[in-house]
Amino acid sequence: MTTVGVRLPVGFAGADAEDWPRPRAFPRPELLDRSVEVLPGVGPAVRKRLEKLGLETVGDLLAHTPFRYEEPVPERRIAELGRDEEVAIAGEVLSVSKRRRGRLQMLTARISDGSATVSATWFNQPWLEPQLQPGTPVRLRGRQGKYGFDVRSFDIGAGEATADFAPVYPASEEITAKKLRELVGSALPVSLPDPLPAALKHHEALPERVDALWALHRPRSLEEAEQGRRRLAFDELLLLQIGLAQRRREREAEVAPALAPPGELVTRYRGVLPFRLTEHQERAIAEIDGDLERTVPMQRLLQGEVGSGKTVVALYALLRAVEAGRQGALMAPTETLAEQHFLTLEEPCRLLGVSCALLTSSSLKRERDLVPMADIVVGTHALIQEGVHLRDLAVAVVDEQHRFGVEQRKALTEGRSPHVLHMTATPIPRTLALTVYGDLSVSEIVRPPADRKPIKTAWVTEDRSAAAYARLRKHLDAGRQAYVVCPLIEESETSQARAAEAEAERLQKGELRGYRVGLLHGRLRAADRRDLMARFKAGELDVLVATTVIEVGVDVPNATIMIVQEADRFGLAQLHQLRGRVGRGAEQSYCLLISRAREDLTDAAAERLEALVRTTDGFELAEVDLDIRGSGQLLGTRQSGLTDLRYAHLRKDRPLLERARTLADELVDTDGPLTDEVERVFAGRDLSAD
Repeated sequence: MTTVGVRLPVGFAGADAEDWPRPRAFPRPELLDRSVEVLPGVGPAVRKRLEKLGLETVGDLLAHTPFRYEEPVPERRIAELGRDEEVAIAGEVLSVSKRRRGRLQMLTARISDGSATVSATWFNQPWLEPQLQPGTPVRLRGRQGKYGFDVRSFDIGAGEATADFAPVYPASEEITAKKLRELVGSALPVSLPDPLPAALKHHEALPERVDALWALHRPRSLEEAEQGRRRLAFDELLLLQIGLAQRRREREAEVAPALAPPGELVTRYRGVLPFRLTEHQERAIAEIDGDLERTVPMQRLLQGEVGSGKTVVALYALLRAVEAGRQGALMAPTETLAEQHFLTLEEPCRLLGVSCALLTSSSLKRERDLVPMADIVVGTHALIQEGVHLRDLAVAVVDEQHRFGVEQRKALTEGRSPHVLHMTATPIPRTLALTVYGDLSVSEIVRPPADRKPIKTAWVTEDRSAAAYARLRKHLDAGRQAYVVCPLIEESETSQARAAEAEAERLQKGELRGYRVGLLHGRLRAADRRDLMARFKAGELDVLVATTVIEVGVDVPNATIMIVQEADRFGLAQLHQLRGRVGRGAEQSYCLLISRAREDLTDAAAERLEALVRTTDGFELAEVDLDIRGSGQLLGTRQSGLTDLRYAHLRKDRPLLERARTLADELVDTDGPLTDEVERVFAGRDLSAD
């Protein structure tokens, strides 16, 4: 057998690939990471303006998705123009002039196409005058108006702004949609690396990645644009889900204490409850029991309606740790909420002979010394401070977990592998839960206990606030109690406190004269806050005037009416949480939202208030909130790498998201470009929600 020596080009068989010149059209992923300044027409000034839109690299520009496309319009000769239709015309400039009409600056060009002439008008765009020199070819979209041809979009010389399906991008005063269209056009690549396996693209009928980008930014039809967007959205969602699947795999390597089946302690706990657990609570408990029997640490999200009984389920999980001879801990984001949880848990724990301790930054040394011995510890981030010793932690509950940072939540479990139950009273749409909490199992308590009546909500304007307070006084005269929530005037807690104090004083002299009024805000000392809440719960106060410190945790069944002042200043989820402070008993409860006049509100503010009046279903409101605010801001803070999606629309793309999640479990162990892309996208990021 004869061996034939073959001389390979540099770059093959271990040669230095960097020395091997690649073909011009060879995909270069690094091109997307280059600064926008490499594009024609982008200097330092334009770069700074683009940065304000979050566009720093070529890749950022390509991910700047159009929010609409120009509809097709007929092309007409100028002689054929009518008044009622939008059309495109083409011709050349004969002359140009400008004049003022009040505040309007009007630029008028005489345009001819050989069949006739027309005066084309631009409003407040005087900088166009030098470009509209006689003899310049133009193409215009618009319609005949009062002052001639009203220009909606235009191309001077060559351009694409007037083309059918021309993309229209989110822009700013400093960077126009027209300029963005030009920059995106110059950024579109000839070729691009495609991380998806060929078999997957064939099976899912997906176009090439570079073709999808061209279809998104330069479509020949709306269907083509949507096909391109869906391919790019699928990439985003699949990369995210593979990252989350990797996180789940890593956790499966950790070992948690496998707890014995439910025993005598939780049986007694069921016996001391003054009510029967609902079907949804029982289902959540069964899911938690299944998790606790495994050695893989539980990572479960318990989400549910306001007042649906999540804390009852959380205490069940904590007691499972106690009956195994271990410790349970509940961490809440604020002192007020931690104190409320402690008061709620303390009574059943006392009846069961289970010791319970509270630890906040205000706790005294003797209270801190109780922590290692306590069966259950309730606290704030003080639980993770240096010097705090949690012994043999088996179950940790993190309430309103999105309010904690990644590092804070990690610190609670560091050096241990406890079972963790995450709780939220802010219902999250299923699609968002699959992204923000995609590495968690999810339990939902959809309905409150059967004896609770839906809270009746009304929206009234400031001129009718006297009637709202008259209704509130009727409840007080009938022996009920009430909340008045002060507006969020300033971000500063100190300023909020001062505003609340002034408002409480005004109300006591006015609408609430003769009633016992207490004031609750975040600047009160912990002891004073606890005393105030105890007095309100005991019926020693008629009205609690408060800031949003009562948003969660406060539970007074005798409180049956709430007034929220300047309700248009609050977010939808926050209003729903506030409303949940009433309706905790069997009596009919009411929430009155006071705002400025309808015409003074933004569309989003009016939509929030209308939604709150329309439904008490927190999951439905979460979907509305997702529509109004977008996924990236739903939880009040952006989720790093998770809800910062460029192409995907979570409401519209739920089927894509579900498919991506299924495929991620199949692809998580596959090496290749797709895994490399996941590592590149999420390098240095924690895939838990920030």
